Amino acid sequence: MRKLLTGNEAIARGAYEAGVLMAAAYPGTPSTEIMENLSQYEEVLCEWSTNEKVALEVAAGASIAGARSLVSMKHVGLNVAADPLFTIAYEGVNGGLVVVTADEPGMHSSQNEQDNRLYAPHAKVALVEPSDSQECKDFIKEAFRVSEEFDTVVLFRVTTRVCHSKSLVELVDRQEVGVRDYRKDPTKYIMVPANSKRKHIEMEEERIPRLRDYSNKSPLNRIEWNDDRKVGVITNGMAYLNAREALGDRVSYLKIGFSWPLPDELIREFAAGVDKLYVIEENEPHMEQFIKAMGIECTGKELFSPCGEISPDIIREKLLGETKTDLYSLDTVVPSRPPALCAGCPHRGIFYALSKHKNKINVINDIGCYTLGASAPLGMGDVVICMGAGITAAVGFNKANKLAGRDKKVFGFVGDSTFFHSGITGLIDAVYNKSDIAMVILDNRTTAMTGHQDNPGTGKSVIGEDAPEVDIVAVVRAVGIREENLRVIDPYDMEANKEAVAAALKATEPFVIITKQPCALIKDVQLARRDLRCQVNQDLCRKCKTCLRIGCPAISMVGNIVSIDESQCNGCQVCLQVCPFSAIEFFGKEVTND
Repeated sequence: MRKLLTGNEAIARGAYEAGVLMAAAYPGTPSTEIMENLSQYEEVLCEWSTNEKVALEVAAGASIAGARSLVSMKHVGLNVAADPLFTIAYEGVNGGLVVVTADEPGMHSSQNEQDNRLYAPHAKVALVEPSDSQECKDFIKEAFRVSEEFDTVVLFRVTTRVCHSKSLVELVDRQEVGVRDYRKDPTKYIMVPANSKRKHIEMEEERIPRLRDYSNKSPLNRIEWNDDRKVGVITNGMAYLNAREALGDRVSYLKIGFSWPLPDELIREFAAGVDKLYVIEENEPHMEQFIKAMGIECTGKELFSPCGEISPDIIREKLLGETKTDLYSLDTVVPSRPPALCAGCPHRGIFYALSKHKNKINVINDIGCYTLGASAPLGMGDVVICMGAGITAAVGFNKANKLAGRDKKVFGFVGDSTFFHSGITGLIDAVYNKSDIAMVILDNRTTAMTGHQDNPGTGKSVIGEDAPEVDIVAVVRAVGIREENLRVIDPYDMEANKEAVAAALKATEPFVIITKQPCALIKDVQLARRDLRCQVNQDLCRKCKTCLRIGCPAISMVGNIVSIDESQCNGCQVCLQVCPFSAIEFFGKEVTND
């Protein structure tokens, strides 16, 4: 049977067909749909883990105990999981262990575009890269076989275009492989220095040479000769498909699918058969540097930037000198649509309350919807680094402020999922080191920006089953935040926002504000609020534009008329509360925050 699948769907299907029994992940674009699809197969035990490090450790434990296991994450998540990755690479596996890293050339929804292929030679684990959905399914199955045969973790690297593009995939039945026997072996699985030294030597002298031999013979690497062998292209992943589209059969190809260890003998054979050799790869010159180190002349990053994606048009221009001219033109100008907090977003109120003190504060944001608090017109943001740093970077920023004699209060923001991911440790650090920062935990009962996945605070598992609900307020109290330094508020209540911010500004100890309102885009929330809306009373409106300063996309001013788009408004009433002339009116039945 054939089915049209995205790369992420195909990875999930391939893991299912390979007999995977355990899977763990933390959501993050472009990897999220892997777990969402894999969790639909009842034969596979699936979980959203609190962070990527936890996910890899869960999967590694299951692998060592004998179960084929998969872990998936976006590229920056591998940074979080790097600690266990490097040690598990020494230990090896029992049941196959595959780590999917979804990279983001072009940074469509990420803070950087790191090339995680470089993790493979650094950690010394096998690396596999598919180009389309069929390869995603087939290569993941081969990755599990390689993992078990060569006793290695396999890094499975995909990119945004591979994850989200669709192509036809041939489906087959699941292969039940069961759980392998576990034999206690401290010399293999307990990485104290005496064992680690021996395992490192074993890795260098035995495992890597065997993997390189496999790479040279692997069906994942193949030469595609053209009749005219003047030009050869070594390429991988989505760059291969783009090169194929741009160059067709005018050149010969060495398509790399098993990319660490790279196939040195196959590369020499291919290079010897062409007059001119190009390397086309997105981001880092991973293959190019290896090829040049072999003494083989090639052209790569001299033509192709390490920044962004490589499209067919770029390849045509760089290799053929052709510029595409048959482009479609539009009579209309498409307006810019920068990301913004949604209409009715529960984060808006606290950011607006803070904006009244912008000259007295610094705001450290985190990764999530609330990053957008830094955007105009709210402008509440000084720094964004990575998940959890909304608190920890705030601690450091505050210390530097004091050293410089700057009298500014530092506010650090995290969301509920981010709090569980890596915010708790920052909170503990702030308490332990007596940092007088204010920490704002925005609990909207979901992992919103990646598409409404559950987390330990939602009371639901990845498959929708009831799960224990971790109480953020109880956690905050448990780590030492005193009651007078804690506010739990409804962020739609502007008086509550104002009072909480005022208390935080005065505090001389670690202070926590927890806002509790579900994301406005959760389906049940939308249904509950579908008949609620606000409208502008034009007779009372004085065109002062105060309502525009909250940055709600439902509010606009056209032709000197301020209006609210009923199709977007959900009646949160933040605009109503900030209007100084009571010109905004509420319609609909009030709802409670349950």
